Amino acid sequence: MDLHTAVFLLGALVCTVSGSDLDSYARTEGAWILSLNKRQYSVNTVEECAIKCNSETSFTCKSFMYIEKDQECWTAEANSKTETILRRTSARLFEKKEYLLECVNGIGTDYRGTKSRTKTGKTCQRWEARTPHRPNMTPTSHPRADLDSNFCRNPDADNGGPWCYTTDPDTRWEHCSVPSCSEECIHCSGENYRGKISTTENGFTCQHWASQKPHNHGYIPSALPEKYLEENYCRNPDGDPRPWCFTTSPSKRWDFCSIPRCTSEPPTIIPELTCATGEGGSYRGTVSVTESGKTCQSWSAQTPHKHNRTPDNYPCKGLDNNYCRNPDNERKPWCYTTDSETRWEYCTVPSCGDEPRPDDPMIPPEEEECYEGDGSSYRGITSETISGKKCQAWSSMSPHNHEKTPQKFPTADLKRNFCRNPDGDRAPWCYTTDPGVRWEYCNLQKCPITATSASPSLPNPKPPVTTQGPPGKDCKVGNGVTYRGPTSITILGVTCQAWSAQTPHQHNSFTPQSHPTKDLEGNACRNPDNDVNGPWCYTTDPNKKWDYCQIPDCAGQNCGTPAIRPKRCFGRIVGGCVSRAHSWPWQISLRTSAGVHFCGGTLIDPQWVLTAAHCLERSKRPSAYRIVLGIHTERATELSRQDRKLDKLVLGPNGADIALLKLERPALINDKVLPVCLPEKDYIVPSGMECYVTGWGETQGTGGDGTLKEAGFPVIENKICNRPSYLNGRVRDHEMCAGNIEGGTDSCQGDSGGPLVCYAQSKYVLQGVTSWGLGCANAMKPGVYARVSKFIDWIEQTIQTN
Repeated sequence: MDLHTAVFLLGALVCTVSGSDLDSYARTEGAWILSLNKRQYSVNTVEECAIKCNSETSFTCKSFMYIEKDQECWTAEANSKTETILRRTSARLFEKKEYLLECVNGIGTDYRGTKSRTKTGKTCQRWEARTPHRPNMTPTSHPRADLDSNFCRNPDADNGGPWCYTTDPDTRWEHCSVPSCSEECIHCSGENYRGKISTTENGFTCQHWASQKPHNHGYIPSALPEKYLEENYCRNPDGDPRPWCFTTSPSKRWDFCSIPRCTSEPPTIIPELTCATGEGGSYRGTVSVTESGKTCQSWSAQTPHKHNRTPDNYPCKGLDNNYCRNPDNERKPWCYTTDSETRWEYCTVPSCGDEPRPDDPMIPPEEEECYEGDGSSYRGITSETISGKKCQAWSSMSPHNHEKTPQKFPTADLKRNFCRNPDGDRAPWCYTTDPGVRWEYCNLQKCPITATSASPSLPNPKPPVTTQGPPGKDCKVGNGVTYRGPTSITILGVTCQAWSAQTPHQHNSFTPQSHPTKDLEGNACRNPDNDVNGPWCYTTDPNKKWDYCQIPDCAGQNCGTPAIRPKRCFGRIVGGCVSRAHSWPWQISLRTSAGVHFCGGTLIDPQWVLTAAHCLERSKRPSAYRIVLGIHTERATELSRQDRKLDKLVLGPNGADIALLKLERPALINDKVLPVCLPEKDYIVPSGMECYVTGWGETQGTGGDGTLKEAGFPVIENKICNRPSYLNGRVRDHEMCAGNIEGGTDSCQGDSGGPLVCYAQSKYVLQGVTSWGLGCANAMKPGVYARVSKFIDWIEQTIQTN
């Protein structure tokens, strides 16, 4: 008996599966696999479904699907490496990790990956084929060896590892180049490194990615799941030449890791010779001129610009000659220029299929952020799911491979990563950037039935808190896990089956006995399994086991929830956009006693404003200043205008560029004047998060003078912002960077002290106070902001004691 057969038979004898055994499966929410070979079972738990897969005798079970509400289990011979994955509500796909590995343990008798080329590059012959070579080992003769397709395998325990018959008539068979699972090495720049090295090249121990001590950072595992920032293992989340980590030494913020390069073949890249998809990482064309017409510098040259983006540092990136490339995850192909005054610029490379790139300029439509009908016509800019996950770009195939592309759905407006409904689902949705959650519905609400078009004065549809709705109101908060209202009809108008009943649908998963704290008495809609899509129930329709319920969200005026939705103008729009009037109701104008605007600020409490300390350099007397709220124009002629004198000035601790202003009397809170939300203490905004700055500052001839303008741009991790070519170590831990690396939009004179807000979980949170920058909107000189989360204790103590 060979080793693989022994292992298989041992697995077949397993009669129980614990929760920890599920760790041998990779789990994906909302996914369903198409497989010709699959079997259905009725089970009570996911563990029972795993047992069915482990003991399957009809075929080699590589994955199973489980639907808890239906107590339905499907075992399948296929997995995501070989078959199409579809979206399916409430389904969970569990794939055996051993069949997803592209490396070998020992001599690789258990290798079940998809490599199909030999060490010399020859294509493998299919195992069931008879030409050009008549095989001794076939799927029939070795049924337990998983001789699928033409994938490399080791059915005879060859000491040389996996092999295959080749399609070359002169070469019967060859070994394949499959790396060892225990080998710690990197391909290319190590972007896909998933090993466990956690010591740097200079001997420092790595800091856990989930920790903010001793070093604060924006590489947060929960916000960047596609980066696989596990434990304290070395990773490369930002396009550096090789993996690195923050260190546990207070004196050394980060360091590269010493990981050897793999000797096996790197991942296959399909070159794009005439156009670029997404960010253009696969572009291998010959464009060698920048957007402004400058000739590109050769990547191997160090004049006129010295750099580390060399072919040696960035293998696999096609850094040939002086062609435009994207070796480091920029927004599109670029190059260093031969102009000594211009270090680098983007290139003009056509987009494949003419679809917009993820970061192309975007002026949002005027429609409100709600949808009509099933949302097929929705063209807004929401890109967040109902559980707060970031949407994956439609043109991207990572982390989820899919067929909903701009080319295949040309009329669905699949731009960037905006929520859409290309396939006639019940509401707008998107694929998520979380590898474990394939898709979710979006954080959107239906437009009021009486409205023919969305009104700009609709309240924000989803309050940020997660508590039960107001007494006497039949509405839900968040995903409705605390909903206890009386609604007992599904979204299609079908009466709900009582939770304790077993007809017309038999179920054991959700009963008053199994979930005594979920109020499953009667037949009212509930959410006992924390379904992100909201309350549901089993139905009295024999043909429909369960369905969701249509329960409105509890609306309310909370911090950070403007009555008039902002445009959220972002991308590379020079100078930003003129805002919708009163869509940033926490924005204040800090003025001299004579009424001249000179700085911005943010209302954080009816009687308190946050601004920059440097705005108060002209005087420390409260009588020298005035605050104006509720305005859209700098002239401040609006009837909604509120004027306040100051009672106190409190400068930030340790000379930080932040200050609190106490109003002589509280502001009147209404739909034109509203406080913003404050962040959690020490919260670090994830790298790349889109945030917004507002103000009446210098526009440098871009228009909109005298009216409030807004601009959106990504947060830049301090590690990147402090690079020599950017701000060269000037940014401190209690500060943060945001801006477009190539310039074009930025905060400027007159915006100082104003807000940098980020949108998350249906509310705007003040993350930064506009502080300083090297010029305005200059390339590679992003704006710097006081990091508000570092001052929460000081803010709370100041307000309480004054």
